[in-house]
Amino acid sequence: MSARDFDPADEVARLRRPPHDLEAEQSLLGAMLHDNAAYDRVADLVIEESFYRHEHRLVFAAIGSLVSANKPADPVTVWSMLQGGEIDDLGLQYLEALVLSVPSARNARRYAEIVADRAARRAVIAAADEIAAKAFQVTGASAELVDEAVTKLLKLESQHARTSSIVGLDTIIAQRLDRLDDLAQRGAESEGAAWPTPFEPLNRALSGGVRPGQVVVVAARPSIGKSALAQALGVRFATRGLPVLFLSQEMTAGELGDRILAQMGGISLGHLHRATLDDAEWSALSDAAHRASRLPFHVDEQPALTIGQIRAKARSVRDLRVLIVDYLQLTASAPTHRGSTNRNAEIEEVSRGLKSLAKELGIVVVLLSQLNREVEKRSDKKPGLADLRDSGAIEQDADVVLLMWPLKPGQPAGSEGVPVGMHVAKNRSGERDVEFPMLFDGRLMQWNESHLPMTAYAAGRATGGDL
Repeated sequence: MSARDFDPADEVARLRRPPHDLEAEQSLLGAMLHDNAAYDRVADLVIEESFYRHEHRLVFAAIGSLVSANKPADPVTVWSMLQGGEIDDLGLQYLEALVLSVPSARNARRYAEIVADRAARRAVIAAADEIAAKAFQVTGASAELVDEAVTKLLKLESQHARTSSIVGLDTIIAQRLDRLDDLAQRGAESEGAAWPTPFEPLNRALSGGVRPGQVVVVAARPSIGKSALAQALGVRFATRGLPVLFLSQEMTAGELGDRILAQMGGISLGHLHRATLDDAEWSALSDAAHRASRLPFHVDEQPALTIGQIRAKARSVRDLRVLIVDYLQLTASAPTHRGSTNRNAEIEEVSRGLKSLAKELGIVVVLLSQLNREVEKRSDKKPGLADLRDSGAIEQDADVVLLMWPLKPGQPAGSEGVPVGMHVAKNRSGERDVEFPMLFDGRLMQWNESHLPMTAYAAGRATGGDL
């Protein structure tokens, strides 16, 4: 090119063109259409917005929707799903060409890495442009601008670190022990068979325990102890040698590690937080840490997971047997519902997807769920199936629904030995409408059976007696 042919404006436009790789996007879509299993292998790396070309986003969303529903995703089914929309100009021939462009799906992961890399670069550029625009305004305090810029970049880091959030419990325990030691030194504050739970009344109702392929919903209002119950279930299953993945969308992995140490060691959670343990507690902590570190218990603390990401994470844990999702209402919109105001439809897709995943992998899914506020208006605080929040699909898809409520309304559930009612409201393979009382010790994060019958607590509510 001669000097006369050089156009500075064209060069600036070339340099400012957002990073993308259309060939990688085409190859990735072709690989998934060629072999639908490739979707699960890449769902932890890419989402709909990872694609630069708008039509490619629509194709990816359609593939994800079909795969999540256990339906085949090929050029014809994807085209049928998208017909009448914005993709009409692309044509069925284009989808067929995508499949022909890749000989196999073997390199799908590499294509996804390239697409994710370009998406991350575009996100950094967009964030940098926004930060620069605000900096040029010369308004407001510079410290606030710096804080906003750091927050924005840290958020980007968490959003694009999709493969590094699963860690083993041994790593979590080692980190928590290091933290406790530092605080203390500074003086600082079998297939087809039932898998028994730690609670005999629940095992009796479930004909021995939970089974592969089941979705077990544990529902309660906030601060009743459903996360602690799910944790106790997970520890019990892991102790039996069943690999567990706990998707903690609310608590950090460190918080969950502390709770497990408190539960397994019988140690005050408050003492753990402040590292003010006596000699007996330090000894119990050492024993609990040793036992916990040997458990096949894995934790992922990434928030706002989509059903595609949940599927990918479940598949990434070798021989997974139990998946715990804490909790349903914190999951993110699926690609096909993004931007929708119909939260019921979004929750329904996650619920159906988890049931499909449980059957497909032969695992137990323990799904925590919130209850509607209407429960709070009742004098006894007792919930029913109709109180499941956001969608009736939760009740429909679940094999077991366990509802929890405080038997002494007004008494905080975090205090020692608080009685909590348990109601097996749905059970496809055993008794239902079974009720029994449990005691939750929030100080030690432990659940224990109550020595009193359910009728005793009912009598106590009626007479105002102190039970």
